[in-house]
Amino acid sequence: MAQAIDASKNSPSDVRNREVVFPEWRDPQRGNLETPINASPLVKWFINNLPAYRPGITTFRRGLEIGMAHGYWIFGPFAKLGPLRNTGNANLAGLLATIGLIVILTATLSLYGNTNPQGPVATVTVPNPPDSFKTKEGWSNFGSAFLIGGLGGAVVAYLVASNLGLIQGLFGG
Repeated sequence: MAQAIDASKNSPSDVRNREVVFPEWRDPQRGNLETPINASPLVKWFINNLPAYRPGITTFRRGLEIGMAHGYWIFGPFAKLGPLRNTGNANLAGLLATIGLIVILTATLSLYGNTNPQGPVATVTVPNPPDSFKTKEGWSNFGSAFLIGGLGGAVVAYLVASNLGLIQGLFGG
């Protein structure tokens, strides 16, 4: 029986030789898995080009980009699904609610940065995490840029939503 099991190790028809999930970097001590999803070139490219992991940009720019995106998309649900959605002040209420949430999120970023968090861990998806998240100063820069970007993104979303008729008239919509 043991000889048959040993012989099957080199057989391509053996199901056990077609496994696609392995320990990360083939090291079972890492506690992470390398799957067809997180180890695929497309997913690695996508994740490593997000502002949090993109190489060669400053911590301030990372926070600014992430803040702008969050401020812009958080505005919509507050303005269009909030309790004042059927009033003339729906967009203003959405802007104020978004600003409040951005301020709360910035405070939580600041609190987290002051706890001396461990640095980012290299994984199969992000083998070279940025060094900017290893220090209090990096988190402070990220948080302040997140606040500026978040407020800016919320204001842009407010202006677009409030002037949608004018914008559609300019482009013949």
